[in-house]
Amino acid sequence: MSKVAVVKTQDQSYESIKKAVDQVIEQIGGLEDIIKPGYKVIIKPNLVACPTDRLSGGITRWEVCLAIYEAVQAVGGVPVIAESSAAGADTELTIAKCGYQELRDKGIPVIDLKNKENARCVMPVKDGVVFDKINTWELVRDADAIITVPVMKTHDQTEITLGLKNLKGLLTDVQKKDFHKQGLIEGVVDWCKTLKPVLEIVDGTFGQQGLGPIFGETKEMDLIIGSKDLVACEAVTGKIMGYEPEEVMITEAAHKRGMGEMDLKKIEVVGKQIEEVASRFKRSSEVTIEGIPTSFNLIFSKDACTGCHNTVISALMDMKAQDLFLYLENMNVCVGPCTKEHLPEGANAENTVCVGICAKKLADEMGFRWVVGCPPGNADVVKGVLGDRKEYGVRYS
Repeated sequence: MSKVAVVKTQDQSYESIKKAVDQVIEQIGGLEDIIKPGYKVIIKPNLVACPTDRLSGGITRWEVCLAIYEAVQAVGGVPVIAESSAAGADTELTIAKCGYQELRDKGIPVIDLKNKENARCVMPVKDGVVFDKINTWELVRDADAIITVPVMKTHDQTEITLGLKNLKGLLTDVQKKDFHKQGLIEGVVDWCKTLKPVLEIVDGTFGQQGLGPIFGETKEMDLIIGSKDLVACEAVTGKIMGYEPEEVMITEAAHKRGMGEMDLKKIEVVGKQIEEVASRFKRSSEVTIEGIPTSFNLIFSKDACTGCHNTVISALMDMKAQDLFLYLENMNVCVGPCTKEHLPEGANAENTVCVGICAKKLADEMGFRWVVGCPPGNADVVKGVLGDRKEYGVRYS
């Protein structure tokens, strides 16, 4: 029977978090069966993009990764912390702003996979539904074990984002975008089955609800959750967040393809029980950006990637901070490979903007304004929405 451990942290100190991580590892049977002496181990946090506050629930906190690093070393493994942020996002900025540089300063390897020094490679995918090969790095290909360390977060496309989807950060930026274009859900499962991660440890100290994965509302949970069965881990974590396992497409797809157990009746939960710690997360579909005009239409294609999605939401936050929402009246912003069928009645060249490379086809077809980039910057999106309104002295942050 699959086993998932749920442990409550006592406070925000490293000692408390390390104790909770160690308890989770002990309660699921230790690491010796999955990490042998000399194994090269990748610890993969979620550093999707740099948040305003490292404890906002947007990224994995360094304390959890350090505790896992020390646990891996204790059984003879050779660990590194490795990540590449979302397409277009700067991994080094997150490393510098969120405490990971301090780990580097102590001699702990924290690797920005996007660094040109890291050699790229192609990994074949056996029995893939979407892909038969995937672009990654030699470091990833050569790892003996991978530990995924996500945060408890909601997501606008996948309901929640946990350890399975977190492994998308081990893809090159171009490949990340291909996942959104060709099939995100089954693509993630293709990738996870290729990598065969051995452990998921969820940083549930602070999560995000609502507009995840980076602009959501911080939700303190004070939890560490872990399992060697990633599907079971996500079924339990999702249930704690208020989702039935079958509501989460990645969980269900991974289960159907034999990656693990999602039937809660067949999962042994040790430590805290689900009902003791459950707290429903606000879903992204339940959130509207306060103050945005009701006549404004933000149109995300189902294949829009995280890079463009996050950029547009961030640009809207910039506009809100500068009291520019009045210029969103009757505007339409299209993101991703949208088609004419996505457009509301009355969409025209004056009131519609297409954002990103994937939206160029619609922009060309309809004569709409187009914001170039993959993804574009915040300032470019704001300029695209405002058009020629230079007389207003707008600040582009």
